Amino acid sequence: MSTATIDLSTHPAPRSGGITLTILRIELRRILRNKRTLIFTLVFPVVMFLFIASQVTGQDDQMGTAYANVGAYIMVSMALYGAIMATTAAGASVSIERASGWSRQLRLTPLRPTAYVLMKVVLALVIGIVATLMTFVVGELSGKAHMLGRTWLEAGTIIIAGSLVFAALGLFMGYLLPSENAMQFLGPILAVLSILGGIFSPPIDPHSTYGHIAALTPVYGYSEIAHWPLTLSHDGSYDSFHFSWVVNLVLWGVVFVAGAAWRFRKDTARV
Repeated sequence: MSTATIDLSTHPAPRSGGITLTILRIELRRILRNKRTLIFTLVFPVVMFLFIASQVTGQDDQMGTAYANVGAYIMVSMALYGAIMATTAAGASVSIERASGWSRQLRLTPLRPTAYVLMKVVLALVIGIVATLMTFVVGELSGKAHMLGRTWLEAGTIIIAGSLVFAALGLFMGYLLPSENAMQFLGPILAVLSILGGIFSPPIDPHSTYGHIAALTPVYGYSEIAHWPLTLSHDGSYDSFHFSWVVNLVLWGVVFVAGAAWRFRKDTARV
């Protein structure tokens, strides 16, 4: 008795690599069902912003000659933290899918592996956008954050775009860690990196010992670039922009993407 073989190479590749609205909806629902992730990515940054802003003396004071006030600086910091946690958690969700067998099930569908990774990045970006918008909306409605309209747009765009670096970190760790508790491992690490990177502190003096340490963390360049639009002064000028911030963010992004690609290839090569 002979068995028929199917030559998959003769079948046309599905459009968009197999990504459909149904798969996107299912994946987004899986992320939103994780209440712990939602609390730490959507609720915690907002609560921290309101608490810190209410405790800081001179929150309504302007930052030097800039339009933005201290409350706006705190708001951007908390939005950064929320975006980092949100995109990392969305990327790291692959560890849960691998442990539950969901990723293996997806391999039986027309969804291509590269399209699957792209889908995770897109979903991470969506969650990052939601986290950023929530903090910004609360900052505006509470009246604690004041800056020009263009500054809101510039800072928000930088936060959202830069968060893709941490989506790559989440994917890397999600494929690297065999446990379902990837974020329990990553959460404290991200908190420490955020502290060292200057998210929970006033502007860092780059010439200080703390500044030298902060410059080595993956959060530093991201934080400095996102806060830079807040230095817009009344004469239309900004404080000096340091290219080293971009180098910091890009280099760490390359490390995370390379790590995610390496672990992804090993994972998809398993029988």
